[in-house]
Amino acid sequence: MSRDPLALVIPDLSQFAKRLREEFPDAPSHLETLGLIARAAGYRNYQHLKARLEEAPVEAPDTRAVTRAARFFDEKRRFAEWPAKTGVQALCLWVIWAQLPPDQELTEREISARIHDLCSFRDAAQIRRAMIEHKMLCRTTDGQVYQRIEQKPSPEGRALISRILKA
Repeated sequence: MSRDPLALVIPDLSQFAKRLREEFPDAPSHLETLGLIARAAGYRNYQHLKARLEEAPVEAPDTRAVTRAARFFDEKRRFAEWPAKTGVQALCLWVIWAQLPPDQELTEREISARIHDLCSFRDAAQIRRAMIEHKMLCRTTDGQVYQRIEQKPSPEGRALISRILKA
């Protein structure tokens, strides 16, 4: 008998495991059932399955949004103009975020100097505030120390960073 490939999408694996356990009189525990399902799918265990699913790209970036945001950068790869739309602003800020040092505290003067180097217009305060609003930067309550918040950019943010910085 030949094997026919069959794709199965399970939106809630935990619920699937519970329903499967109901069908067997001496069913294993819930965690053991999750492990059996994961091994049957070719993974070492349930944690391995979850880790691989979290690594997988979830969605493709919106190329129109990336192209629209890329227009706000000049040929020297510097942020050239502040966009009017908030969504485009947030997308453009990912490029600035990517060029700030990770896990390093910066004074207000240091972060402003870095932002000025990355932009052709001089409004570091506006960019700092927007990055804090979009949770890309954090600062102390007195505003003296800034630090980049480590996170995974949106698919569009990753695409724009790649497009601008690797051009």
